[in-house]
Amino acid sequence: LSIVTRIMPETFHLVRSELTFPANRAAPIAASLAFETKSGLPVAAEFDWRQTGPQTWDIRVETEEGTIVLTHGGSRLIVDGEAQIVEEDREYRNLYRDFVALVTKGDSDTDFSPLVHVADAFMLGRRIETEAFED
Repeated sequence: LSIVTRIMPETFHLVRSELTFPANRAAPIAASLAFETKSGLPVAAEFDWRQTGPQTWDIRVETEEGTIVLTHGGSRLIVDGEAQIVEEDREYRNLYRDFVALVTKGDSDTDFSPLVHVADAFMLGRRIETEAFED
């Protein structure tokens, strides 16, 4: 959600949330979220932590002018099926570099909007129970 709140050209708010909880856990293992932008456009987010194998962290944006897909922690950008940016995954290296600079300056860089969306999902969400989860 943090990347989506950063790249969207306008703010959006939650309109529907379905949270799937394992029968033996207090935290959800999957979430289906529906948002709407300030101008009324739909935004959807699907999260499922039951995935096995290589993890998928994709953001897909479909517009009237085409589709963009941001993958691999933001290191790959694909526009209408054509790779535009393919870089080494530096997500955590850059994160820690920025963190050190902020701590050194005694500063902060905080965006609470993703946390507001998560809080809204819990407050407004429909709870769905699924089979027990054993790790």
